Amino acid sequence: MNKLTSKIKVLVVDDQPLIVEELCEFLESSGYRCAPCHSSHDAIRAFIEDPEIGLVLCDLHMPDMNGIELTQQLQKIAGKNRLFESILLTGRADKQDVIKALRIGIADYYQKPVDLDELLEGIQRQDAILHERQKSEHLGHLNQKLQYLAESIDDLYHDMESVRRPPPLKSSPTGDDATLSGGIPAIFKQLSPRQLDVAKLVSKGQTNYQIACDLGITENTVKLYVSQVLRLTHMNNRTQLALALSPNVASQPQKLTAH
Repeated sequence: MNKLTSKIKVLVVDDQPLIVEELCEFLESSGYRCAPCHSSHDAIRAFIEDPEIGLVLCDLHMPDMNGIELTQQLQKIAGKNRLFESILLTGRADKQDVIKALRIGIADYYQKPVDLDELLEGIQRQDAILHERQKSEHLGHLNQKLQYLAESIDDLYHDMESVRRPPPLKSSPTGDDATLSGGIPAIFKQLSPRQLDVAKLVSKGQTNYQIACDLGITENTVKLYVSQVLRLTHMNNRTQLALALSPNVASQPQKLTAH
């Protein structure tokens, strides 16, 4: 990796200052910015204060808190909103420690004395993995926003269509259309035109897939509309919704009560 090409800052933690100094000097000469710390508590504080830290290189055996415990604390702090990778350095290879480290999500470990070139390759590898994870996370958020935008545009478009649509004739319609256009219970009149379209198709026993095909929207959008309709009308399920909009029920003069 060329010098000064990485946007990731490396948190270097070891209770031996000379090791921290050597590692930081080597990594900085290889294009990484470093945050040196000589204790786990200092490392936690640095991690909280500097959101650019994305790689943690820490000693396994430290007096105040070992590298595994430190990583677990940082994972709690990061939660789901911050991505980072952790690499352990250990003076003695204990199989149980290694198993525990890998089990909690530590990416890699190296035994002291560390081969710096090998360590650099490992850091570059984790840097690339972290970059891909961040890109995937960003794309996931972007896709979610685009989905919401598409649903909003779709709803707006059909609302505009309903405004442009000429008013219905005052003559009494017959059949199912009469029931749905003139005999809708008052509880359904709070729905938007698109929500009402979906409710009508549900009352005809159509599946989400069939409704999506009929209305030219996605199946996920149909699920969203069905959920909104049930919430706004205080219905418990699709069956109750279908019964409420059925011709027999809609034509009855009694008040509709939904629980």
